[in-house]
Amino acid sequence: MLKKMTAGVMALTLGASLLAGCSSDGAEDGKVTLELFSNKSESIETYKGLIKEFEAKNPDIKIKLDAPPEAETVLKTRLTKNDLPDIMSIAGNATYGELGRAGVLEDFSGTDLAKTVQPSYIDMINRLVGPEEEGTFGLPYATNANAVIYNKAKFEEHGLEVPTTWDEFIASLDKVKAAGDIPIYFTLKDAWTGMIAWNSLGANVAGEDFAEKKNAGETSFTDKYDEVADKMATLVQYGHKDNMGVAYGDGNNAFAAGKSVFYLQGNWAIPEILKANPDMELGVFPMPVTNDPAQNKLVSGVDVLLAVSKDTEHKEEAMKFAEFMMNKDTAQKYIDEQKAFSAIEGVYQEDPVFEGIKANFENGTITSFPDHYYPAGMGAENLVQEFLIKKDKEKFLKKMDSEWEKVQNR
Repeated sequence: MLKKMTAGVMALTLGASLLAGCSSDGAEDGKVTLELFSNKSESIETYKGLIKEFEAKNPDIKIKLDAPPEAETVLKTRLTKNDLPDIMSIAGNATYGELGRAGVLEDFSGTDLAKTVQPSYIDMINRLVGPEEEGTFGLPYATNANAVIYNKAKFEEHGLEVPTTWDEFIASLDKVKAAGDIPIYFTLKDAWTGMIAWNSLGANVAGEDFAEKKNAGETSFTDKYDEVADKMATLVQYGHKDNMGVAYGDGNNAFAAGKSVFYLQGNWAIPEILKANPDMELGVFPMPVTNDPAQNKLVSGVDVLLAVSKDTEHKEEAMKFAEFMMNKDTAQKYIDEQKAFSAIEGVYQEDPVFEGIKANFENGTITSFPDHYYPAGMGAENLVQEFLIKKDKEKFLKKMDSEWEKVQNR
């Protein structure tokens, strides 16, 4: 799951971003300057290295990286101002769907670049745009997975085995808690982090066709998400004393320091944890949501896709950068540094830390992120956070339904 962005510091961020990120600068000392907009703070250093390599091979092109906080809010605002960046590295979520429907992105349908991508991920992003617009308006690049990350040393210390059912998972959490250790380190001050567990639960319990049925008036959160809400409420009982007071960055550091046995996060957190503790031994496994192991799927989606503005003044140069990024050697460097998975055929993640979820990718026991199909602007992460504080399940599920419908009817 890519990070969920909210509008908390929009005013401060937007001004800086617009000043730093006006797209398609003119020639500078004979060079064309392109803006690369990214919504992931975690990948800044990786992009800096790749940009340096690209510029060395293409001395007539300069790439200016813009990776602001509140990136999705900034990008939506820039859309309204007709000021899209030349190249975008963004998540395959509702914001991408909105851009695709707006007709502002280059169509990669039928191109050689699109043919290098695994078809399942092309289908995934096309569903986000919907049937009203024909085309593939981005190139799925890196994929991710929601997982249970665990501290191997503590795991062995407590004599645990990887659980394959919900009951086994809860039994493991109970065992850790009884020993006086913290089972799960939550970072719910950042509301988006609650969506890690929410998506794993929702995808496996409510089904991957929930959004389609919801839009058709055939189902609701009240009907399908009762069990999901119950299990979310159960999980937070295994957190620390300040579940709502710790943010994502501090949580990464706390987990790296051995503050808990488990951490409910995506693969993108692993590089951040290892920065804080390079010697830490980590393992991962899919959250076992049900008591039928065969029904428990790994939630995976398009964490990064590459898109090009349809109106960029330097399309040839932008496409040259896209081609560089889609090269297998470049893609391998990206996923190795980011501990991600590739959407490009023939590029594989071999890091042993992912041994516990490797089989899911090999045998196809994967499902997509439910919230990627929620209406943009619904604010589901804030509603889930509010539920975990107030614990009024009935009111919460009704509000999820009403907020969905409110956004859809605008």
